[in-house]
Order: sequence, then C-alpha cells, then structure tokens
Amino acid sequence: MDYTPFVPWVVFGVCTLGVWALVSAFSKEESRASERLDELREAGRDGKKKKGGGVTKILQKAAPALSKALGPKSELEQNDLRVRLANAGYNQSNAPQMYLAIKVAMLGMGALLGGGFGMLAYGATQKGFFSVAIAAGVSFYLPELVLKIMISSRKSKIFLALPDALDLLVVCVEAGLGLDAGMRRIAEELGDTHKVLCDEINLCNMQIQMGRVRRDVLHDLGIRTGVDDVKALAAILIQAERFGSSIAQALRVQSESMRVKRRQMAEEKAQKTAVQMLFPMVLFIFPGIFVVLVGPAAIKMIAAGMVE
Repeated sequence: MDYTPFVPWVVFGVCTLGVWALVSAFSKEESRASERLDELREAGRDGKKKKGGGVTKILQKAAPALSKALGPKSELEQNDLRVRLANAGYNQSNAPQMYLAIKVAMLGMGALLGGGFGMLAYGATQKGFFSVAIAAGVSFYLPELVLKIMISSRKSKIFLALPDALDLLVVCVEAGLGLDAGMRRIAEELGDTHKVLCDEINLCNMQIQMGRVRRDVLHDLGIRTGVDDVKALAAILIQAERFGSSIAQALRVQSESMRVKRRQMAEEKAQKTAVQMLFPMVLFIFPGIFVVLVGPAAIKMIAAGMVE
C-alpha cells in the first residue's frame, strides 16, 4: 500500500501538535497575586491597566527563550539594534528582545505555512522542501522590512514637523521663557498636529525633570530620532549652552536653514515631476489621443479602400 498521500496530513498534524504544545507551555495560569503585580506594573498614566491580547502575553513570556538564538554577540550590535528600534519609536527596555522573538516566531510560522502548502501541493519532494525554505526566509526578513518602513515614516514626520516647532520655540524663548519651558509649550501646542515630535519632546522634558543633564538629554534626542537636522539642532543647543551664546539666535538660524532645505526639496520634487509624468503619458494618455486624432481618418481610409 502506498502511504505517500498521507504524508502531508501527518506533517500537518505534527506541526499542529507542536504549536499547541508551545502555546500550552507558555500560557500557564498564574496566581492572583502575580496578576495583581502585573496590573500594577502595566498601569497606564490614567491608572487603568493596559490590556493586551493572549498572543502578546505568550510572546512576552517566550521572548527570552526565542531571542536567545538571535541575540547580538557584542555590545556594538546591541546598541545598533536599540538605536534602530528607538528610531522606529520603541524605547522600551525589552524592545530588542521582543523584536528578535518576533523574527524567530515569524520564521517558525513561515516554515509551517510553507511546509503545509508544499506538502499538500508537491508532497515530500524537492519542490516541497524548497517552498519551506522560501516561506521561512521571507517570513524571517519581513519584520526587518516593516521596521525599515516604520523608521522611514517616523523620520519623515519628525523632519516635516521640526521647522514649525523651531519657530514656536524661537517665539517662546524671545518672549522670556527658558528652553525647558519652551519645549513644554511646544508639546502642549503641537501635540495634535505633530504627535511624533511632541512625544520625543515630552520624553526629553521628563528626563530633565528627573535630573539628567540637558546636554545628555539633547544628545539622546538626536540619536533616538535618527534625523540629521535634529542632531544638528541638539549640537547647536549644546554649544550655545556651553559657550553662553544666544539660544534664540541659534534657533532662528537653524529654523531658517531647515526652511530653505524644505523649499529646496520641494523644488527638486517639482523638477522631477516632468520626467516622472512622461511614462504615464506615453502609456495611458497618448494612445487615447492617437485614437481620437487618427481614428476618423483611418475609418475613412478603410471605407475608401473597401469601395474601390
């Protein structure tokens, strides 16, 4: 008797049992005391518990074990991973561990999905195992792609919001407010329109209130955002504070240079528009024009040929 048709079902059953065993292992019930401690730890600013799904809790428990295989080997690699996650907006201490755990989980999920599809479509053949490798590789690098997109989007939002924040900061400083009070004012006024930048400013204000040195806070702001203009602004403010020069004048110069840079970028995009519109015009607009202009003449020529 040929058992080949039953191989995909056996593989699917084994994979399902393995996933169920992992979920059961990491989702054991805790005591009421542990649950209360977790509620106190995860309480938000409004005093309410931040609710998370069961999958999130399981992933948090499994993160140390899953991320151990992909953990950075050197301190430089650890710092690089933390900076990339901070550029995407994840400043939590366990963010690198969760990110690596997600990559490992996606690898396993891709292998399971690719294995199920490959076994059902091709059976236990070379194509079946090749589909497993392709699905696992794509799933493994998918979090990396998502992280790059999030970093790019966040940097763009901060870059576009920075000139408005600098203009308001200049007004606040020239009106007599200090730099810390001006930053708090920016976070209050621009919180609805430029939330990403205001969140970073609120974090800076909180660190300064906790007693950190301002130059260290500004330096961390530049690294955390990953935007070159924010790094330049932080360097200017640090130098102004160190040498005692006018902060308002430094902010005004930086704001003007950023506004010129934004104008130049807009002009560059406008100059590229003509070239970018060429291909859609050739593919979609010119054929319609040719039909409208040449169509009647072609019909008359065909009719004249048929009459002759």
